[in-house]
Amino acid sequence: MYIIEKTQLKYLKKNYMSLINELKELYAKNSKHSNYQILPNLLLNILSNDNIEVRSRFEKERMDYFKDKINFTDKSVIDIGGNSGYFSFETLDAGAKSVHHFEGHKEHSEFVALAAKAIELESKVEVTNDYFLFDEKHTSRKYDIVLLLNVLHHLGDDYGDNSLNIEKAKEGIINQLNNMSYCTDHIIFQMGYCWQGNTSKLLFENGTKSEMIDFVTSGIEDNWVVEHIGIAESIENVITYKPPNEDNLKRDDSLGEFLNRPIFILKSNRV
Repeated sequence: MYIIEKTQLKYLKKNYMSLINELKELYAKNSKHSNYQILPNLLLNILSNDNIEVRSRFEKERMDYFKDKINFTDKSVIDIGGNSGYFSFETLDAGAKSVHHFEGHKEHSEFVALAAKAIELESKVEVTNDYFLFDEKHTSRKYDIVLLLNVLHHLGDDYGDNSLNIEKAKEGIINQLNNMSYCTDHIIFQMGYCWQGNTSKLLFENGTKSEMIDFVTSGIEDNWVVEHIGIAESIENVITYKPPNEDNLKRDDSLGEFLNRPIFILKSNRV
């Protein structure tokens, strides 16, 4: 019996290490969005941020803000453009009953599926390796909460019609955001200032938070109620998100471009 148990233990350890190595390899697979998120808490027991190259985008600080404003308990969530799954797994850790991880990059999707298997959460994590098209097919399914983080400014690049000019792209961004009001109670939304991630294609002339807020709020007023807008502030080198005020609405280039992106929490007028 002892020999059998010892052999089984060796086999399990070998498989476990193989799984860990495969997760590391998938995480590191090259794309322009690789190494874009830190590891979620649920994965820290089997992987470590110290052992992989990560380019954090203040995931924890944003998730803390989300949890302060939205109750995830027993909610169904879709994470559109979910990358390597930080927010997908963190919503489960916050009490969500299920998460649909929707991601066009093959290796990121495989990473999330394998990670869910490794931590025995396969029944709660659905992975779709595809680009969300914001059409009737993809918006017909209902979710309690949608995470739509830093996706829409890639319209015509990562997904959609690449023949669009910038004005048509801006129309498309608003239309796609409004289309989501049919399929959810709440959406947590963030977008960048540069169309297709190209710094020579500014969506807003001066790159200010006020311009973005005006663009979003005026474009969605018939479809969404703006419940919260979060603006990043650095207080004693700690990043927190606060309501807009005269000081934090000013563009602060010392924070970097990403922290100048407001977070919108919107409630659907349709549901």
